[in-house]
Amino acid sequence: MEWIIGIVLLLLGLAVGGFVGYRMRQENYQKEMGNLEAMRARLLEEAEKQARDTVLNAKDEALKLRTELEAEMDRRGEKLRREEERLQGRRDQLDARQDRIDKREQLLNKRQSALDKRTNDLEKLEEEQREALERVSNLSADEARELLLERVAEESRQDMARVIREEEMRAHEEAERRAREIVTVVVQRIATEQVAELTTKTLEIPNDELKGRIIGRGGRNIRVFEQKAGVDIIVDDSPEMITISSFNPIQREVAARAMHRLVADGRIHPARIEKLLEKAREEVDQIMKEQAERAVYEAEIPPLHPELMKLLGKLHFRTSYGQNQLAHAVETAKLASLLAAELGANTDVARLGGLLHDIGKAVDFEVEGTHATIGAELAARYGVPAAVVNTIEAHHHEAEQQSLEAIIVETADAISGARPGARRESLEHYIKRIRALEDIAHSFTGVEEAYAIQAGREMRIVVKPGDVDDLAALRLSRDVARKIEDTMEYPGQIKVTVIREMRAVEYAK
Repeated sequence: MEWIIGIVLLLLGLAVGGFVGYRMRQENYQKEMGNLEAMRARLLEEAEKQARDTVLNAKDEALKLRTELEAEMDRRGEKLRREEERLQGRRDQLDARQDRIDKREQLLNKRQSALDKRTNDLEKLEEEQREALERVSNLSADEARELLLERVAEESRQDMARVIREEEMRAHEEAERRAREIVTVVVQRIATEQVAELTTKTLEIPNDELKGRIIGRGGRNIRVFEQKAGVDIIVDDSPEMITISSFNPIQREVAARAMHRLVADGRIHPARIEKLLEKAREEVDQIMKEQAERAVYEAEIPPLHPELMKLLGKLHFRTSYGQNQLAHAVETAKLASLLAAELGANTDVARLGGLLHDIGKAVDFEVEGTHATIGAELAARYGVPAAVVNTIEAHHHEAEQQSLEAIIVETADAISGARPGARRESLEHYIKRIRALEDIAHSFTGVEEAYAIQAGREMRIVVKPGDVDDLAALRLSRDVARKIEDTMEYPGQIKVTVIREMRAVEYAK
């Protein structure tokens, strides 16, 4: 029975404990639900507050945007209004302008109608005048047109010739002024002797009796002298004078010195002739060496090849129109150097080219060819720079001038040969040159008279005005100058002047 009571009590305790636990859990659930409800209410309140704030901010922002939008619309409306007013004003102006254009067009139409009518009247009048002119002049319209075109062409040729002449004169004056300035500066800086010594070809003897001794028995002495010296001895009727002739200036100088000693000594025989000729050769060789060294020193040139020095020495006994060629070479070198300095060119090339430009004349009587070509070949053979070789070869335009220095050397050569006192020629050569100049002028069509004046430095050509017009006269002067350059040798330059004049003559009876 007791165990039943125990079980009952146990079950009763369990029931009571379960109820108590249930009540406690129920109370805890109620508390949690209360907390959750409070939290929910708080969250709802916060959400409502935030929503109210967001709505208020949105309303404020929308109000602000609306205000700005209205202001912008007002500004744009004002701008559109002003633009519309401007366009309306422009439209009014265009309408007014169109009205003026319409009125002007109407006026122009009226004038055009009047002009058309007047043009028709003028054409009719012109046709009537043409018919009248054709009846009076006995010329058709085509013939009159051809005659008019011929006259217009003639007048155009005259005007063209005048313009060409004026432009050439202006260019020539400017070039001459500038060239005169440069040459004046150069000439002021150089001083050379105006007259150079000439190689003697004639010898004076004390009396004519020595002529027989010079000739010798049966002509023995003169034959030996001519054979050993390589010259010709001319013993003529000229009183107390003999002449030594040879194309070789060195042989001529050696013969002159030996003959002078023979005449002074009086002992003339083959052995003595050979001895004095050998002594004269040694003297001439020494003179050539000294003169070459002096020329190189005066021209301020570095040492040259020994063969070139020998050739330079030979130029001391070579003359051209009476001008000593070595002195001319030194003078040309100085002038070329100064001109190159004034023009900014290479002074060393110009100086060496000026000194060697006529080096070919030392052997041109032995070698076939022009002295410029021969000199260029010799210079190239002995190591002269190519630029200098071109100045030698091109100073007479036998080759193309490839540098400014080549032109400078040509100019210096012309200045040295053309200055007063530099050159002279024999009367026979002078007369031949004058006649050759006049013959060249007369070889052209339309030339009436030709005169060589100023010692052959100027040509005056008078042409027939009916055959040669102004333009043809201009061409004639160039053609004559070019032919003189191509066919003649002369010192300096020659001025060609063509004179054309029209004379109308009538007699009162």
